[in-house]
Amino acid sequence: MSRPTQASPYLLGAVAGYLADTAFADPRRGHPVAVFGSAAGRLERALWRDHRGAGAAYTALCVGAVTAGAVLAERALGRSRPARTALAAAAVWTVLGGTSLTREARTIGRALEAGDLAAARERLPHLCGRDPSALDGQQIARAVVESVAENTADAVVNALTWGALAGTPGLLAFRAVNTLDAMVGHRSPRHTRFGWASARLDDVAGWPGARLTALLAVAAAEHPRAAWKVWRRDGSAHPSPNAGQAESAFAGALGVRLGGTLRYGTRTEHRPVLGAELRPVAAADIERACALSRRVGVLALAVTLAGRAVRARGRARRTTGGVGR
Repeated sequence: MSRPTQASPYLLGAVAGYLADTAFADPRRGHPVAVFGSAAGRLERALWRDHRGAGAAYTALCVGAVTAGAVLAERALGRSRPARTALAAAAVWTVLGGTSLTREARTIGRALEAGDLAAARERLPHLCGRDPSALDGQQIARAVVESVAENTADAVVNALTWGALAGTPGLLAFRAVNTLDAMVGHRSPRHTRFGWASARLDDVAGWPGARLTALLAVAAAEHPRAAWKVWRRDGSAHPSPNAGQAESAFAGALGVRLGGTLRYGTRTEHRPVLGAELRPVAAADIERACALSRRVGVLALAVTLAGRAVRARGRARRTTGGVGR
């Protein structure tokens, strides 16, 4: 008779870390991601060259250092289940950003519903990089809903996906990649070539979680058939290979129209409309988007941990030859 398999330290740690994010949001001081960003910024200043090769070396050094550090930390803890569980919990809490995301979005939503456009414009840069100075209430609401959708994929689902695939090192490596993309992966004279490797690596790393986000948004939608239709029709129209997946699924799930013209500082982009037949976003839709984001997060935790448990059980059976005693 085979003995019951204990839950792995990562599984227990992921649940604990998710609950910590739900209860406490991001650490307010000394956030490890901010520490990594500061170190990466200093390294960029030392290594910057207007060349893709220099950017690729920079990306490899930053991501490699984080991954190697996580692997060494796990090895140093040996077989101590409590210690490895605590490490996984701390990593998941550090990497996830779902609670901070919805709190910030709701702050802007409350300002819009109160008619305080100035306050909403002031808070928008805390959530996304768009220029809020000329945006009206409807445009701000649209920006918030789009940011909630995209960051649900990046700050929650993709993180959990890579944790399920590669444990604590995979989780932290994904956050390093995503942070570098935000720092140097955008199109600017300084980063067009230097940031190319970070941007492309983020596209690859974000591929599985973006599509899982869309699937889970369809599953969590009030009208799944409509969400599926908009996602499958419009998900690939977005210039980003990943952002459009989550945004189109959220558009269909919420029954609102996303996409269109937007401004990042002096740069204007004309993006395809997602859900063109649907109504414009209203301030009240921000709360609905936040609620959908939370449902997607819970489903992502369940799905990714179930997948990791199945893989672990399969490995254990192969190791023992499939015979229990």
